[in-house]
Amino acid sequence: MDTNLDKNASQDREITDRLYSGDLEMRIRQEILLGIGGIRALKLLNQPPSVCHMNEGHSAFMALERIRILMAESGLTFPEAEEIVRSSTVFTTHTPVPAGIDIFPPDLMQRYFSQYCRQMGISMQSFLSLGRNQSASTDEPFSMAILALNLSSFANGVSELHGTVSRKMWRNLWQSLPEEEIPITHITNGVNTRFWLSDEFDRLYDRYLGPRWLEDPVNQQIWERIDAIPDAELWRSHERLRERLISFVRDRLRLQLEQRGAHHSRILEAEEVLYPEALTIGFARRFATYKRATLFMRDKKRLSSLLNSAERPVQFVIAGKAHPNDQPGKELIREIIHLSNTDEFRRSIVFVEDYDIEVGAYMVQGVDVWLNNPRRPLEASGTSGMKVPINGGINLSILDGWWCEAYDGRNGWKIGNGEVCDDHAYQDEVEQRALYESLEKEVIPLFYQRNSDGLPRGWISMMKASMRGVCPVFNTNRMVEEYTERFYLPCLLQWNYLNSNDMIELKQLVNWKNKIREKWEQIFISDVQVINPGDREVGEDISIKANIKTGSVDSDDVSLELVYGPLNARGEIENGDVIQMEPVKNGASGIQTYKGQIPCLKSGRFGYSLRALPFRRGLNQKFDMRLIKWW
Repeated sequence: MDTNLDKNASQDREITDRLYSGDLEMRIRQEILLGIGGIRALKLLNQPPSVCHMNEGHSAFMALERIRILMAESGLTFPEAEEIVRSSTVFTTHTPVPAGIDIFPPDLMQRYFSQYCRQMGISMQSFLSLGRNQSASTDEPFSMAILALNLSSFANGVSELHGTVSRKMWRNLWQSLPEEEIPITHITNGVNTRFWLSDEFDRLYDRYLGPRWLEDPVNQQIWERIDAIPDAELWRSHERLRERLISFVRDRLRLQLEQRGAHHSRILEAEEVLYPEALTIGFARRFATYKRATLFMRDKKRLSSLLNSAERPVQFVIAGKAHPNDQPGKELIREIIHLSNTDEFRRSIVFVEDYDIEVGAYMVQGVDVWLNNPRRPLEASGTSGMKVPINGGINLSILDGWWCEAYDGRNGWKIGNGEVCDDHAYQDEVEQRALYESLEKEVIPLFYQRNSDGLPRGWISMMKASMRGVCPVFNTNRMVEEYTERFYLPCLLQWNYLNSNDMIELKQLVNWKNKIREKWEQIFISDVQVINPGDREVGEDISIKANIKTGSVDSDDVSLELVYGPLNARGEIENGDVIQMEPVKNGASGIQTYKGQIPCLKSGRFGYSLRALPFRRGLNQKFDMRLIKWW
């Protein structure tokens, strides 16, 4: 979408001029255009969506526009339209820190959305509560991520670790739930295999994996055929890619020097930077400070001994850009460029300017090792390292983002053991030492350990392990399949269900929810008993009986769950399991009796509790209403 049209006012024509302006008002206008404008554009194209996926909170206003359209065109109330929109919306968060979330002050929201609220028939306070941790607050800013979480049926982070971090970040929205049960799951990102694949490896795969590999890139059995590729052929293909990368880097460096008016002798030197047969390490990404691009430079004496070794030389190719307003990120780039211009490192460290897809493709195809050293757990997923094994490269990374799931000890290297320290300076010091240790004791010796035929057989074995382990899992085919099966199809089924039969099911569901909210305080769990008390042996069961006093709530509208698990030192259940209690009889005055059994599968100190939840056909997931009554 583009607002730079002659018929638009000058201030509106600027909305799509730059992505990052640093101006809060420009940001909200961009996100109104993206979310509300995006839905209106689809409507004009006669392509109204049934299921929407919000990728980060920037587009969250789209849910509001869908609500407004449903109210205007189908005559629904706000709660009815909100129900159907929430049930058919997916939200993916990419941000592991609160500082990365877009938030807007209430007065700015009032300025842009007061008329919008009137169109939807809700008060500004009700509207603002959709984007707040504490809905009753009057001065809390409006969070786009909270709006997205409140108006979506499924939410996920972009790696397993990021899912854990996200549940911790947003636990205030589900205060009655244990952190591990907060309904924010994860679907790990993937990369487009075909796009980042080199011609050399494309031919190898066709020859030894068979032509079906591209049609079914998630098939693990196909990737097991990697072992059929002769070591010599695999290594020569990879060497040609490294040589092509070095040729490309030399051309780009010469152009950079010419544009800066460098001395002729310095331009001639560009033809001799890097060594075609040396171990080549790549680092290319956005230069955010948490990615610690200069970590490898902290011990320059140690670095010099590695890069200037006559027998086992190492070299770095680095690229990337910083956010326009990120001065510390720009300073990291300046430090690297300054180091690469010194006599000591001029031939072994090159910073490639104007990072783009072309530069990225040459690098992920040509490097031997891909370096990634973010400060854990700030790398939500990271995808650059996924592109490297496709072309025979190997990862050397902090155990953060996707690498926590991919690393198995045979397919690459880790830096550290996944520690997280509040003292960042100390953590940086520990992990830069761990980086050098990995390079000196593992990476470099393996690369230069050659057999009599000149092949690094151990290195090639790790290349194959990396290809087998990473390629069939960390690709967009698997990712889209997961989103489709776990989110899109359930959302589509719910959309169709609520839209069927003149939306009678929708209206009944909303009325039922209103009734449950009004009467939920009447729910009370009582008379919890262990039917067979005493210590139990492993393999036996513990039988639990309990009553629920439901008051004027129909007992069929309530379910009772038994939560049990090992106790920590504070007497709290950790990572508990859940069993559905079975109703056995209706008592007098709205009392329902339930029974359940805890299997004693392990010895130790265990605990249990019970909780009541609203229950009805039409709920997308059991924590949909965020109503829980614990015993």
